[in-house]
Amino acid sequence: MELLQICGLAAVAVALNAVLRDRHPEYAFVLSLLTGLLILGSALLWAAPLFQRLHSLLEAAGAGPAHVQILFKALGLCLVTQIACDACRDLGERGVAARVETAGKLAVLLTSLPLFEEILQIAGELIGRGGLG
Repeated sequence: MELLQICGLAAVAVALNAVLRDRHPEYAFVLSLLTGLLILGSALLWAAPLFQRLHSLLEAAGAGPAHVQILFKALGLCLVTQIACDACRDLGERGVAARVETAGKLAVLLTSLPLFEEILQIAGELIGRGGLG
């Protein structure tokens, strides 16, 4: 699905949602959820060549498979966190959305910890301290 089609789908869904929201809020929520999933799925399929090219560039730059895996896992965590936060905000739960954002940030930091350790190890070797120990 091309970007213009995605935008058209979003516009139609928003218009239908505005009509349904007053009389059938449960249907409006389901419509919003399904539209979001369809758009996300389409966008991910659309972006697949981008991910493949990024993977190739990282490998060509000397990033090992572990580095690539960590970067893509962090990207996935960011996307899932954003979707969950948006759903919480759509339901009026801003406080829950903020806590989910915090949890997502911590998950990305935890996932990226091996990269930080490796960077500190290399920096320590470069300045002659022998790394972290």
